[in-house]
Amino acid sequence: MNAFNNSSSSSNKRYRFGVNFNDIDIPKKVKSYKSVWYHDPVSQGKTNTCWSFATMSLLESEAERLSGKEVKLSEMYVVYWEYVERAKYFVRNRGNMFFWEGSQANAVTRSIKNHGIVPERVFNGKLDGQFFLDHYAMFEELKSYLSSVIQRNEWDEIRVVSTVKSILSHYMEEKPSSFLLDGRTVTPLEYVKILGLNMYDYVNVVSFMEDPYYKKTQYRVRDNWWHSDDYLNVPLNSFMKAIKSGIKAGYSIVISGDVSEPGFDKTAQAAIIPSFDVASENIDEAARQMRFNNNSTSDDHLMHLVGYKERKNGTWFLVKDSGSGPRNCGASSDKFGYFFMHEDYVKLKMLTVTIHKDVMKKDLAKFN
Repeated sequence: MNAFNNSSSSSNKRYRFGVNFNDIDIPKKVKSYKSVWYHDPVSQGKTNTCWSFATMSLLESEAERLSGKEVKLSEMYVVYWEYVERAKYFVRNRGNMFFWEGSQANAVTRSIKNHGIVPERVFNGKLDGQFFLDHYAMFEELKSYLSSVIQRNEWDEIRVVSTVKSILSHYMEEKPSSFLLDGRTVTPLEYVKILGLNMYDYVNVVSFMEDPYYKKTQYRVRDNWWHSDDYLNVPLNSFMKAIKSGIKAGYSIVISGDVSEPGFDKTAQAAIIPSFDVASENIDEAARQMRFNNNSTSDDHLMHLVGYKERKNGTWFLVKDSGSGPRNCGASSDKFGYFFMHEDYVKLKMLTVTIHKDVMKKDLAKFN
């Protein structure tokens, strides 16, 4: 593995330390990975809603595993209700919250418990004639409106939520309360049961030394805007075992963590830990915790881990991604929409996983 300096063309040269991926044998044939069933990668467009795309992709795979139903679910239906819940939280906490587009996987399962889900054909979140998702104007209007609520000191929850819903409907289309399925009318909550899904079956797992193991903890990142303390904290070996045993047993996984590292390359579509960072044998709980505490590991992005491949140098994971990075290869490429991630990268840089609780049976027994 060779490191190199990449200089800019300007007179004031800036250097970035990176990885020469030409010297690394990366398994890039998607079909060579053993994988679960999943839909082809789709783009989140100009939105920061990877959390919804990754988690809905997981639930699509789970619906097929549990009921044999191959469905394409609406990511934007969950996004709609997420903004509504944020508006309620905003009022109840007098504006004391982090308001942004990002969120977490457990925001999706929480939303579905209350509001259900619908197929994408019923609600894709696009207006007539709109080809790509773009939430820039919508988010700016929402942010401006909520700022005005603070300025006017108008903490009327019903009024604020109603206004937020009006803004959302203007940019996303009208949200359905029911839809036709096989000739009969069903509600979004009924649809969850039809697919055989139970949101209480999915757990969110972290591994932090700073908190007691086998206790629930709060995930201390800004996108956990409602300060959920429902994350299961386990030792790092249990964290990695859940990922490996889960995908090998046919359970796919949402992973969340840092995608801004020198070893995460959007051109190579690969994620590794280079030798100039830390040697593989030295990736342990302390190395992981230190990087989180000094902010060199951050919570950037959520993706859907759908497959694996064993190599002499360890396990590689096939990761489906809705972001722009894995689309640089071009739509005609069989690698379009994927990253190829080495287990060392997951071990050091992925901070949370969302997985079916059956994978964690032995660990869950240790929680009170």
